[in-house]
Amino acid sequence: METRCVPFDGLKNPSRPRVKVILATMFVILCWAYSPIGIRIGLQAYEPGQLALMRFLIASVFMVVVAMVKGISRPRLGDLPLLAVLGFFAVSLHHIALNYGQRGVSAGAASVLAQSTPLFSTLLAHFVFKDRVGAWQWGCVLCGLLGAAVVVTGDRGLGDMDARGLLILLAALSWSVYFALQKHHTHRYDGLTLVCYTVWSGTLLLFIFAPGMLSAVRQAAASVNLAVLVLGIFPSALAYLAWAYVLAHSDVSRASTALYLIPPTAMLMACLVLAERPAAMVMVGAVIVLASVLALNVGPVSVAKAG
Repeated sequence: METRCVPFDGLKNPSRPRVKVILATMFVILCWAYSPIGIRIGLQAYEPGQLALMRFLIASVFMVVVAMVKGISRPRLGDLPLLAVLGFFAVSLHHIALNYGQRGVSAGAASVLAQSTPLFSTLLAHFVFKDRVGAWQWGCVLCGLLGAAVVVTGDRGLGDMDARGLLILLAALSWSVYFALQKHHTHRYDGLTLVCYTVWSGTLLLFIFAPGMLSAVRQAAASVNLAVLVLGIFPSALAYLAWAYVLAHSDVSRASTALYLIPPTAMLMACLVLAERPAAMVMVGAVIVLASVLALNVGPVSVAKAG
């Protein structure tokens, strides 16, 4: 995805772009940290499928406005199946699994498990795309999965463990499949065009959950509908535009490292908004997961093409 930078006089004020990047990064962190909190609130009135559809109907309308203002290219007829698959993994499956998973997992724990995507990306690179993965990367993946197990078991305690926490890992796997497909098959489209068609196609697939949604909207409290509106506009649309700006004006690896602030930010938000207190084991598991993902990204070159 590409966004235009507001022109500036670099000689007069060279620090302005850096300040904008920092502010945009903070905005992204806050938006994506809010996502599990918004989901938790939305689930008070909506079924998981209805919540996903409602969220992305809002995001789709917003992206229509963005597309009209910025301009996007038309999709090639032969690419429509691929765009539908991208929408399925990035929107439909990812958010259905996320919403059902959060029925049994706290918002803070969900934010940690959602950061495990790079672990699954490494597994996909090895088993699907036949890339070589070194011992360092295997160690990081195993440690990260161990940390995820600690989070799932520690969120409610062994005696009250909810297997739906595993659905958050399915959501992370779905997201990693989306990134892999995007990387290998979508070089003909710019970022904004790709995101728009991915969101729209994924939203169309979610229409199987449309029955009863209007009734749920009318019955939901105003505070719940407001939380869902914020969920649709900020984490699902504006955050992606802001992230595109960050990636266009800073080092990708350095910018991505900032995303590890999302889980602690989400835990703080959940504490303030939902009165959730993360269990000690969740905190331990969070450290293991985030340290493993960070080590995976900053360690030795992880993947070399086989053959």
